[in-house]
Amino acid sequence: MSETTYDVRIWKIQTRKNKQGKVTSYRVRWEVGSQDRSDSFKNKAQAESFRSDLVSAARKGEAFAIGTGMPVSMTRQINEMSWFDFACAYVDMKWPDQSGNSRKGIAETLTTVAPAMLSSERGKPDEKILRDALFGWAFNCSRRDTVEQPARIKAALKWLAANTKPVSALAEPACLREVLRLIATRLDGKSSAASVVSRKRAVLHNALDYAVERKLLDRNPLPELKWAPPKSVQAIDKRTVVNHQQALKLLEAVREQGPSGPRLVAFFGVMYYAAARPAEAVNLRRGDVLLPEMVRDPESGEWVEPQDGWGELLLSESAPETGARWSSTGKRRDRRQLKHRGRGDTRPVPCPPPLVRILREHMRAYPPRPSGQLFYGLRGGELSQSTYGHAWERARKAALTPAEFASPLAKRPYDLRHAAVSTWLSAGVPPTQVAEWAGHSVTVLLQIYAKCLAGQEDAARRRIQEVLSAE
Repeated sequence: MSETTYDVRIWKIQTRKNKQGKVTSYRVRWEVGSQDRSDSFKNKAQAESFRSDLVSAARKGEAFAIGTGMPVSMTRQINEMSWFDFACAYVDMKWPDQSGNSRKGIAETLTTVAPAMLSSERGKPDEKILRDALFGWAFNCSRRDTVEQPARIKAALKWLAANTKPVSALAEPACLREVLRLIATRLDGKSSAASVVSRKRAVLHNALDYAVERKLLDRNPLPELKWAPPKSVQAIDKRTVVNHQQALKLLEAVREQGPSGPRLVAFFGVMYYAAARPAEAVNLRRGDVLLPEMVRDPESGEWVEPQDGWGELLLSESAPETGARWSSTGKRRDRRQLKHRGRGDTRPVPCPPPLVRILREHMRAYPPRPSGQLFYGLRGGELSQSTYGHAWERARKAALTPAEFASPLAKRPYDLRHAAVSTWLSAGVPPTQVAEWAGHSVTVLLQIYAKCLAGQEDAARRRIQEVLSAE
């Protein structure tokens, strides 16, 4: 349980108003030791009643709990549970409904914060063994009790079960602050990326909510702690986005990359021309591809592509590579609904004539598998991230100048999607339509993609100049 103190100050009730001057809530603020506390209420009577209880307890000489900020008499009975047992219970609760990547992210976060929750250093196993035991075994439901554990892992888990603090320790600001410090720091001591900190903090917040639900904490202490996370950069780095000529050079260079190259041109083409995410492209099936009918050339009599013939892609599923340990099927990839969509929802995306030709050529050379899957490995298995990642790296080196290769330009295949969305925007397609095709909200679209394409500012300046120059 938390330590207590008699050093308490209680302030007058504060009102909060909106822009129209209407009172929206009443805030009770008090100080316990050096910790500032507050609680808000919808109506004044509730706030006055709560403040009166605090004042009454202080006048009676009652101790206040530092961790919760509440008088001992008002503190609910808190159950005690070790952090290790709680973390395993939290993983068990989340596991059934999470994707493989989400499961991995939860395990990574809980492993990251573990050092702050150790209660002893005596007999402590090696740091790497502890991380392996937590990430690969304790926080993986499919391996914790079903796979034979090496002796070093078994010993580490036994030590952890006996040497972690109670969950209630997280109510102490010093403990919680150390947890956040670990979230914001990489193993090499450098600062974590803002996006990583944000993701891990979200997992921690959810875990603390679960602790409240289990009556292991009075309230979630995270919102009350004054801690500034690294500032997140939402906009895409314009240096990563290729123009059309660069994209064509890259696709042609992919074709030259060994035995896998020719069959990957269409895979990368779907990202560049249709803004598919890699996990969406890799799961594309023949039934998802609607191509225009070919027409007979009146002079040669041969069947040819119709001039300006557009098709359509019906993106229906995503198959992110999570690793067999984290998937529900035991396979490398988990097939799931599209990002931000319900199960069974589809996202129609236009298929421009260049992509129509690329896909038609691909299906002639590499017929779809019996399942309809368009993209697969040389031996017919799933297309792995390492296979297309290595091919992309070699294609960049072949197609780009040394300076471009050393830059962030198209560093990842995902950057082709950024180029596609930016191309649509710069072509004047309404943001609402672009957002629908890309699978984003309009707000996210404008925050992240609107200024990506190189030269877009110049075109905007020319349009403004034309207006200003008109007589």
